[in-house]
Amino acid sequence: MKKRYILAFASISIFLAVGFIWWFLFAPSRLQFVPKGEYVSQSTSPNGEYVVKIYRSSGGATTPFAIRGELTDTNKVFNKKKNIYWNYPQETAEVTWVDNQTVNISGHILNVKKDTFNANEAGN
Repeated sequence: MKKRYILAFASISIFLAVGFIWWFLFAPSRLQFVPKGEYVSQSTSPNGEYVVKIYRSSGGATTPFAIRGELTDTNKVFNKKKNIYWNYPQETAEVTWVDNQTVNISGHILNVKKDTFNANEAGN
């Protein structure tokens, strides 16, 4: 009986470890791993439901700047945040709202409910 519990525990542990490794390496969006950066500006949607904050990230003296766009959904209980924009190299960003759910960040038009832009994956 004790061997069954040990076997079940080992099987679950292996399953969870493999699942975590798969998620870390092959998750559809790796934008959650980009550097935080320095706050630059923010823009609120026309109806006030979404806020896009722009951050500039520097990798050091020999690396150009990158821009990260972080979306906050103000209607969620905990103001859920997610990265929707990452472009490298880029030093400044212009943010304009097309409508209540569509934002234009430096020429990249994104539906904030479903789209993201990651320069590292744009050519793939």
